[in-house]
Amino acid sequence: MTEPNTGSTDAELLAEPRLVVEPGAAARVSAVAGPVLEGMGYRLVRIRISGEAGCTVQIMAERPDGTMQIEDCEAISRALSPVLDVADPIERAYRLEISSPGIDRPLVRRSDFERYTGHLVKIDMAVAHEGRKRFRGKITGVEGDGVRLMRDDVKGSDDVEVLLVMEDIGEARLVLTDELIAESMRRGKAQAREMRRNLGLEPPAAPHASISEKTTKNTKPQKKPAPINTQKKPAPTNTKKHRLAAERARRGEIEPDEGD
Repeated sequence: MTEPNTGSTDAELLAEPRLVVEPGAAARVSAVAGPVLEGMGYRLVRIRISGEAGCTVQIMAERPDGTMQIEDCEAISRALSPVLDVADPIERAYRLEISSPGIDRPLVRRSDFERYTGHLVKIDMAVAHEGRKRFRGKITGVEGDGVRLMRDDVKGSDDVEVLLVMEDIGEARLVLTDELIAESMRRGKAQAREMRRNLGLEPPAAPHASISEKTTKNTKPQKKPAPINTQKKPAPTNTKKHRLAAERARRGEIEPDEGD
């Protein structure tokens, strides 16, 4: 089997467009930040502009594999700050904040919805679906340009299952559950092990033994059966009968051959 081309996969993930996007000033920041992030090997997840305690521009980003370290945030901040100063997409002073998506992350690309199929999500529609804008339920799959949701917030005669157009979604965010936390921890441990192996800090994974090998190792050795002797044993020549016959022959009472 041919090994997947990691570089090609990363390039495809970097080029994958966001289907859930922000309007207004956040869209202007996205137009500036998106190409810079992609050139650095990161994917833009979301931009949020907040007016609390002054103006804060939060840029959420990640690597193609979903990881994001403090060092990544610092590198993005150093690269983006001068570019945003020149482009000036925000009319007032602001504080730039770079962050990772987190466990209860926003879902903005088709691959996000595919990756988290089976998990609980809250969706706010930018364009109402059948007169409704808010939905909550488990993602059951992606079909065409839509995401299928099995709702847990059904009231009255509402449909339990809906198909929502991704480009009509204003915001989609995972709901923090035990299952989501457990999966995040498993992925984090696997990524940490892979990083240690790449750095040579941990030996490569041992190859798995085949079923036949395991069976051989776990089975007790069987004793070989004793060989069967098919040859007749020679008749005994030193029995009591033979000794009496020999004594009588010595005394001349019978012929020696009689005792044989």
